[in-house]
Amino acid sequence: MANVEAAYRSGEGSKLAINKEFYGSLIQGKAKRTLVETVKVPMRSGIAWKVPAGHVFRIRVSDGPQVGDFNMWNLHDPRERMWASRTRQLQRAHVSTYDRLWSTLPFLRPMATIIEDTLADYGKDEDGGRVHDLLGTRCDPYINYLLTGEDFDFHCHSNLVRAVLPYGLTEFDVHDVLNVFQCTGLNEDDQYFMKPCPAKKGDYLEFFAEIDLLCAMSCCPGGDLSVDFLGRDGVDPLSTCHPLEVEIYKLEEDALAGWEQPKSPAYKGAHGMKSPTIDWAEVKREL
Repeated sequence: MANVEAAYRSGEGSKLAINKEFYGSLIQGKAKRTLVETVKVPMRSGIAWKVPAGHVFRIRVSDGPQVGDFNMWNLHDPRERMWASRTRQLQRAHVSTYDRLWSTLPFLRPMATIIEDTLADYGKDEDGGRVHDLLGTRCDPYINYLLTGEDFDFHCHSNLVRAVLPYGLTEFDVHDVLNVFQCTGLNEDDQYFMKPCPAKKGDYLEFFAEIDLLCAMSCCPGGDLSVDFLGRDGVDPLSTCHPLEVEIYKLEEDALAGWEQPKSPAYKGAHGMKSPTIDWAEVKREL
């Protein structure tokens, strides 16, 4: 198959190019860091946490293989949130080291950058599966009822809803996810498939926070996805479920020399409408 060039190119000189030397210098063992908080994500549940800009957070497999469904917002304005589909276009459908998670319009800027991934060598398996996907989204009680006719409350969507309620967010703020540690792909009929999670105890995916973040994650009730995640084969995946853990680190100031929080594109048009130009930065300040 021909290697068709990407629509959005990140080569030298591109606005999508990343300073690998800087981000590579932030990993453990290269920059001094201090653990400031450890967040436990209970089995079959969800939790939310804050990460200040310039900090690092690590999503870690603390017990056994487990998939996590991850959401992210601007801590100060939840209208700016992770945009899975644009990230797929600007980065790739399965993310890893040096990929960035981008925010929704009109903000459109990197919210977090992946700086280390212990599963980076997994690559592409014999079925075309890869890890950490943006192809699919969270399981939810609506699709469960559609397919089985039964109510089940503890899907990832429901876990994320409960996780963000203490922060003033609602079900309408929960959005398409990054499926951390999940192995997925597209079959010959261009249909989404999932495989058992390849992560082992101690594996992690580590991010650098580009802005102040509110993050949330669900420990998927499907566990490691080694059995049917909706229980349609009569097997409850409870035995395949484990908790996850998040570690938040503060970096020494010297490690951040020259780094600045990313800015949104300076588009000042009005989308072709015959009205005065809108200064979105001013609108956001007034709100």
